[in-house]
Formats: sequence, structure tokens, C-alpha cells
Amino acid sequence: MEAVRLFLAKHVSWAQARVVFPVWYGGLSTGRFRWTGAGGVAETEGRLASANSWFGMAATGLIVSGMLAATSPGLALAESDLIGRAGVDIVGPGETLLGIARRHDLGFVEIRAANPGLDPWIPALGSRVVLPTAHLLPAARREGIVINLADQRLYFFPPRGGPVMSFPIGIGKKRWETPLGQTRVVGKRENPTWVPPPSIRAERPDLPAAFPPGPNNPLGAFALDLAWDRFVIHGTNRPEGVGRRVSHGCIRLYPEDIARLFPLVKRGTPVTFLDQAIKFGWLEDELYMEAHPSQAQADEIEVDGRFTPEHVPDVAWRAVRAVGDRADRLDWPLIDRIMAERRGIPVRITR
Repeated sequence: MEAVRLFLAKHVSWAQARVVFPVWYGGLSTGRFRWTGAGGVAETEGRLASANSWFGMAATGLIVSGMLAATSPGLALAESDLIGRAGVDIVGPGETLLGIARRHDLGFVEIRAANPGLDPWIPALGSRVVLPTAHLLPAARREGIVINLADQRLYFFPPRGGPVMSFPIGIGKKRWETPLGQTRVVGKRENPTWVPPPSIRAERPDLPAAFPPGPNNPLGAFALDLAWDRFVIHGTNRPEGVGRRVSHGCIRLYPEDIARLFPLVKRGTPVTFLDQAIKFGWLEDELYMEAHPSQAQADEIEVDGRFTPEHVPDVAWRAVRAVGDRADRLDWPLIDRIMAERRGIPVRITR
């Protein structure tokens, strides 16, 4: 318990503590806690056992994470919050991290963050490459397409159930950031023609009036048009841009990935854009945490593999909210390390 108190003293402000433990400040109380999140509303009731406990609130089960709220209306929960399985590859002759990333359906920054210190262009022959191919699902309504900008991945929830599909993506660059919010698919185009919009033409007046279908088309072979004007989920003729912030706001996938996704997506499919660098989720009776670089840190990692640390003041609050009545099981030193490294790999944080 002393380790928990020290971590909270370091990471949680007085105002945040009042949000996490509102009843603790008011003494013994019976009441209802209401959490509203992207997945809906979760409610529960209970009585605090002791006003002297830092974790009296959590002990009653009143702190509910959106990811874990099984009673939330409209939230189709998977059997667990973790999909895929992390792995390891060995660098072969002439290989780069870019090529290894594509072979394992990973993005460039994603694989570089998981392998700090490894030269992405000339990795030593025989080097061990960590594959971040396990993912915690974002805390969102689990339907349609969910795009998390922080981990630069698209998650597709089949309308009739089945395994969740996840693909690496390229997203909007600085000053052309991909927006957050909710929209839907309004059109599908196979072998699309791309007409450069005025905003891009202002940067590149030399561009032709239109790009017909073919190997030089930036949209690739398939395009999913969104209700947001000029925003598209599409393939690409430059796959090296997947897993990087290089687009003018649209979402690009590897050609082989958009070919898998395209026939499964129907017009009207909801699309949610999030930016969740820190994710929590359960596998059986263990809580996992996954920390990714922020978008600014991702830009730094792309350049030289390093990033400037960023303080996240509410990480302790998020961890306690996620774990509920089992806060005494949290490994606070490990949580600190995960936040410092931000390698994008799910790590068990309960003991």
C-alpha cells in the first residue's frame, strides 16, 4: 500500500484525486457512480467500507473503465481486451526494419518504437527484432471501424461477430493532422481516380489534373469514402508511408490490407477516430497496459529512434480506474517504466 501512496503522490494532483476518489473526501457514503465514455454508460451502486482508505472507492467497484464496462449498452465486448500475440524475428541478409514490419503487418514507427537502438536501415545480421503484434483494443464502442491515431492502427469489428481485424495505417502529418470524432463510410470505389484537392494543389501546382487507376495512383486500388468531406481510407502506391505521419489527413493502408478490408466494409459502417496513447485491458484475471508514443514523439522516433519524455499527469488515475477493486495488485514501478519506454507492447501490470 505504501508503494501505491508514493506513486499517487508523484503522479496524481489533488484535483485528480478528488475525481478518482470523490466519496473518500466526504466520509462514509452510499451512492451511485456514473461513468460516461465512448462505449456508453456504466452504472453501479455500493457503500464505502472505510473513509480512511485511499482505495475505499475502488474497493466498492464503483470505478469503472469504459473498456471493462460489460453492462454498457451497445458495447459488444470481446472475450478479452487483447488481440494477437507478440513475437520475435531475426534479421536476415539485406533486410531492413521497414521490410520486416511489412512482412508482419506492422507500421514503421510501431516496429521502431519496439526496438530502440536497432538501426532501421542497416540492422546487424542476426539481430533479434521484437514484433509488437499483440494489441489492446481501444476504449471505444466495438463496432465498425475504430482508428487509433496513437498506435497508428485500424481495428475492424465484423458486423456479425468473428475475430477483430487490425491493420497498420499511415495518418495525417503535422499541420494536416487526421481529425478526431465519428463519421461513417458513404462510398466504395474500386480502381479509383484521384483528383488532387485545391489544398494539395496549392502545395504541388505541378500535379496533373487527375490520377487514373494504376500503379501511380496515390489511392491505390481501393478507396472507402467517409462522410467527412475529402477524407478517405485507401490503399497506397507508397507503402513505406504506412505506420508514419505522412498523409494530408487521410488513412492509408498497405495494398494487401485494404484488399482484405474493402469487401468486408459496407456503406453506412460507423468509423470512430481516437487518439489513445495509453490503453488498459484485461486478459483473463490480469490487467495489461500498453503505452505508445504521442504523435509528436512518433515524429521524433521516425527521425532518430529517440523521443522527448512527456509527463502524463493522470496515468495513475487511469490505472486505478481500470483495475477497479484490485488496486493493491498494481505494479507501480513497472507502470513507471512502461510510461518511460512507450514501446507499444501490452505488459501485465497486476501481480
